[in-house]
Amino acid sequence: MPEPVKKTVSAFAKKPKTQVAEEGATVVFETETEKPDAKVRWQSNTKDLASGDKYMIKADGNKHSLTIQAVTKEDGTAYAVIAGGSKVKFDLKVKEKEVMEEVKLEVKKEVKEKEEEAQGGAGDPAAPAATDTLAPEEAPAPAETPAAADTTPVAPQPGANIQAHDTPGFDESQAPDTKTDLTGLFTEKPQSGEVAVGENINFVAKVNAASLLKKPTIKWFKGKWMDLASKSGKSLQLKELYDRNSKVYTFEMQIIAAKPSFAGAYRCEVSSRDKFDSCNFDLTVHEARAVEGFDIRAAFRRTSVDGSEEAGELDFSALLKKRDSFFKGSPGHRASKSQVKSEPDEDVWEILQKAKASEYEKIAFQYGITDLRGMLKRLKKMRKEEKKSEAFLKKLDPAYQVEKGHKMKLCIEVANEDVDVKWLKNGQEIQSTGSKYIFESVGNKRYLTINHCSLSDDATYTCVVGDEKCTTELFVKEPPVTITSNLEDQMVMKGERVELECEVSEEGATVKWEKDGVELTRDESFKYRFKKDGRKHVLIINEATKEDCGHYTVKTNGGESMAELMVSEKELEVYQNIADLTVKAKDEAVFKCEVSDETVKGIWYKNGVEVKADARTHITHIGRIHKLTIDDVKPEDQGDYTFVPEGYAFNLSAKLNFLEVKIDYVPRQDPPKIHLDCMGHTADSTIVVVAGNKLRLDVPITGDPAPTVIWTKGEKVMTEGDGRLHVESTKGHCIFTIEGADKQDEGLYSVIVRNPAGEDKADINVKVVDAPDPPSAPRILSVGEDSCVVQWDPPKSDGGNPIIGYVLERKKKKSYRWMRLNFDPYTDTTYEAKRMIEGVEYEMRVYAVNAIGMSCHSAASQPFIPVAPTSEPVGLCVDDISDTTISLKWRTPEHLGSSELDGYGVEYCKEGSDEWVPAFEGLTERTSVIIRDLPTGEKMQFRVKAYNMAGPSAPTSLAQAVTIREIMQKPKIWIPRNLRQTLIKKVEETINLVIPFQGKPRPVITWSKDGEPLNPKQVSIRNSDTDTILFIRKSERKDSGKYEVKLQIENVEDTASISIQIVDLPGSPEKLKIMDVWGFNVALEWKPPKDNGNCEITGYMVQKADKKTMEWYTVYELYRRTNCVVADLIMGNEYIFRIYAVNMVGLSLEPCFSADSAYIQKTGFEYKPPTYKEHDFSEAPKFTHPLVSRSVIAGYNATLSCSVRGIPKPKVTWYKNKMDISNEAKYRMFSKQGVLTLEIRKPCSFDGGVYMCKAVNASGEDAVECKLEIRPPGTFPQAQITKEERDKQMNKAD
Repeated sequence: MPEPVKKTVSAFAKKPKTQVAEEGATVVFETETEKPDAKVRWQSNTKDLASGDKYMIKADGNKHSLTIQAVTKEDGTAYAVIAGGSKVKFDLKVKEKEVMEEVKLEVKKEVKEKEEEAQGGAGDPAAPAATDTLAPEEAPAPAETPAAADTTPVAPQPGANIQAHDTPGFDESQAPDTKTDLTGLFTEKPQSGEVAVGENINFVAKVNAASLLKKPTIKWFKGKWMDLASKSGKSLQLKELYDRNSKVYTFEMQIIAAKPSFAGAYRCEVSSRDKFDSCNFDLTVHEARAVEGFDIRAAFRRTSVDGSEEAGELDFSALLKKRDSFFKGSPGHRASKSQVKSEPDEDVWEILQKAKASEYEKIAFQYGITDLRGMLKRLKKMRKEEKKSEAFLKKLDPAYQVEKGHKMKLCIEVANEDVDVKWLKNGQEIQSTGSKYIFESVGNKRYLTINHCSLSDDATYTCVVGDEKCTTELFVKEPPVTITSNLEDQMVMKGERVELECEVSEEGATVKWEKDGVELTRDESFKYRFKKDGRKHVLIINEATKEDCGHYTVKTNGGESMAELMVSEKELEVYQNIADLTVKAKDEAVFKCEVSDETVKGIWYKNGVEVKADARTHITHIGRIHKLTIDDVKPEDQGDYTFVPEGYAFNLSAKLNFLEVKIDYVPRQDPPKIHLDCMGHTADSTIVVVAGNKLRLDVPITGDPAPTVIWTKGEKVMTEGDGRLHVESTKGHCIFTIEGADKQDEGLYSVIVRNPAGEDKADINVKVVDAPDPPSAPRILSVGEDSCVVQWDPPKSDGGNPIIGYVLERKKKKSYRWMRLNFDPYTDTTYEAKRMIEGVEYEMRVYAVNAIGMSCHSAASQPFIPVAPTSEPVGLCVDDISDTTISLKWRTPEHLGSSELDGYGVEYCKEGSDEWVPAFEGLTERTSVIIRDLPTGEKMQFRVKAYNMAGPSAPTSLAQAVTIREIMQKPKIWIPRNLRQTLIKKVEETINLVIPFQGKPRPVITWSKDGEPLNPKQVSIRNSDTDTILFIRKSERKDSGKYEVKLQIENVEDTASISIQIVDLPGSPEKLKIMDVWGFNVALEWKPPKDNGNCEITGYMVQKADKKTMEWYTVYELYRRTNCVVADLIMGNEYIFRIYAVNMVGLSLEPCFSADSAYIQKTGFEYKPPTYKEHDFSEAPKFTHPLVSRSVIAGYNATLSCSVRGIPKPKVTWYKNKMDISNEAKYRMFSKQGVLTLEIRKPCSFDGGVYMCKAVNASGEDAVECKLEIRPPGTFPQAQITKEERDKQMNKAD
């Protein structure tokens, strides 16, 4: 048997039903879900609905509701509610109100009568006289002249569209040219605008996408954080257009039917990959403009953009006033009082607020309100009052912002310290797992801490306390991407590969590369390649050319870094030149040279003819060494040989000399002879060798027998004891070789040859030349905005060759790459380096160059920073002046540059002189200075300079010379506000009065008290140029009084007075008496204290004490009168009393006690408690909801439910076909709050029948029953329960 198909279980426990409503009514659809956390969506014609003015969607646990306000005919359609995979459809049917039609006919009739009367008045000669009785505001406006018509603006109709630049007062000639005066992505920015209530307004932004790789994204904000994309709907529409020809995106934001709450600051942001731009603008909403003349048809007409009746609201109270004044002022109103009754002015809204909902239609008809739906919406808004929260003392702010990676702490204050709170994120409860969320409770404060905020934490957070909640928005802001490792300057040869590398703070960040301000992209030739490896970004340039020279910049949204690339032509350096050779016949001639580039090829020439390789001639190229070898030299091999490197415009030349040896035959003996014709022979018989090279002296000799050869240097005989020295003699030659010659090998060498026939001697002068020593460390003489002047000393040794110039290098302090500043040797020892970045720390070093080569680099200079002098100080003016001093003040320069300000220097000179004298030594960091010891009556000029690392700025001077003479100023006392009334102080408190004044020269100050001089032992007076101070360390009662201060300059004076009151504790009251004792009461009377503490007695403290315990209790505090009655005393006790006097200082030190005591007599009585009849709460069982007959499918659990009530709780028994099934395992019974449920597990065909539920208690019993039909899967119920059977079951249950 195939397995039965399972039926989908509905997600709804209660489904909404179709309803019928009248126009203007409010309809509520309710549903309940099986799960309390189920997400529910409401739809109308398959479109999702959102909460707003029209629809109100609520969710409370598993209960959900949809409220439709002010129903219209358009709302009569199909609706649906969706939860999970379940969808329930229902309808709303709308009926039109007949009473509204009557109102419309009445209004049309009144309007028609008004028009007829107006037309009749125009043709009647007596009409002008009749209009004289109209009120001024009701009188018709005079006919406009053409000029007036041209200049008077026409008020736009409510709901009309207004562009942001069409607002009143906007002058198009003054509007900025948004298409040209822009620096970002916008080609046209939205402009601030004004609009009246109920009107529409458009804001337009345009973006040119020709240079963008990705479509721009735009966001509209209100205030700082409110994203308007989520608010799009009836009042706000966002549009987007694209012009393919001009590649311009047009973005529009249309505000429909503006309200006063729409006013404020707005922001538009546009972004595309790593490009970003924003613009701020404002919206001003004015009150609705008054319309000249009132047309009742236009007043009750609704206007909107889409033509529907949903748009706009009417101010009904204003409409009613206009309607009343219109009818009262119209001739028809006076002529026909039967049609429109004269009623007193009444506030319709007060009537509506007091009336019942069922009377709204009647009131609307009575007062001529045709827009009933709009009236109900307006009335609902008026009734809304902000309810003070009972659970929260302090709620969450509307929005918070936090940077990515930081933590955020949300805090609320609750009224009840013991209450529990729940935190929700996007409607889901936050669970305390791990260290991401931390919940804290401190007193009545509750905290939610979110650690390591990420973009996923950008959400809506809600705090729930009981039935109340508060919500906030958390915005997670990504921190800007910064550059942690900057680019470094590079200098490369032409054709080399260049890699510019930087490191940023975030992996995968987007960067932009620019060359000289132009963005770089991957072109077709793959000239530039961009490499990204984690946080490293590399710009690769293959085969650099001279066109690649320039400044390269890498930019992120948090910074940028710049480096300079310099490309130079390759210079081929010659490490070893070919030398002239002198060889004999049959010997070997070798021409050898060494260049810097291993890949360079070359051609050998003899007397201008290319040399070809043959059996005797060999041409080799191994690495950087090129050789031309000629075997068995012949006389015809003599000539000029040249080596020409390919691709370079220079050559290396040498001469081959053929030595023809003539030997005269002498029998037996031939004296030795030295034939000194060797390579490197100079005019002064000196041989020059480069240090480190091989020194080889090959001297031809003759003699028979073979002579003995001795080499000497000075008096020292040179032997092969040193590994560098080699002496070799062959037939016809003696060879002297030194490997790796150095400076100590320099000198005069002698070669001596001897044999029996004689001897010969020759001297050879050897000079060893080398690269020079490094120069001294360079010194920085001065710095500029992007340059510096550097100087150095020549090296101590020039290496035997004169210095031909210097080569300089620089680098950034934090870098390891040095960049050469010059390629040709620079002859001077002072150099100006340019093209540096201001504010970056640099170092310099120098090489010395001679004919041999380049020295080692010098030590680096002290680090320096290129910086320009600041701009001049601004606002120099005279602050004060006297006979010998002047006080100047100024403001800091507008441009400080990248260097810190070291200080200011002030100079002065006499008028007409150019000799400026420093006002003080060194610099001052303050922006004000007092210059003393100036000549009285002299005219002086002053100037100020700002100094930084680069030196002084341009000076700023006073506009004209100043005469050093004090200016007379009348004395004036400025009494502080707190001293204009009596100053009250307690005894022993400190009094410190600071009284500022003005007056020049310094006035004479005199203090007095009550007309008498002050006692210097008690009162101290300190005076300065601008104020006087009165000081009393410990005040006493006698210091109270009126103090006067007087300023006097010559015959001019000014006075002021200050009142001081010193207060103390009062004395104790006197003569406390017990005047009467009755019942539980005692009457007391006393007299005020003699000493009131120099201030008013504010009251008395009355205390009582039982003589048994002598514990005092306060009866009255701050009691004003001098008699009182102490009540609620305990009978049988004896009491005594005491009184304290109270003033503004406090209680009197001692109380006044009552001389006698008061005894409260006992009285006896008997208490009889009342009797009550006990109420009988018992009730017989009664089913409030019966069982309902059902038809279910076999194999699926089925339930039967009913509800019962009864006192005491009845016993419930279930029956099937009148058989008790309470103990059968197939069934489960539940009872919860009076709801009884029977669950039948996987019923089969045998489980069908009549089920009965019976409830029994001591007061009676009751029972209900139903039929259960079990049908096979895939079949339909054979018969439905008829309406009569259902009514019968319901009647039985009742």
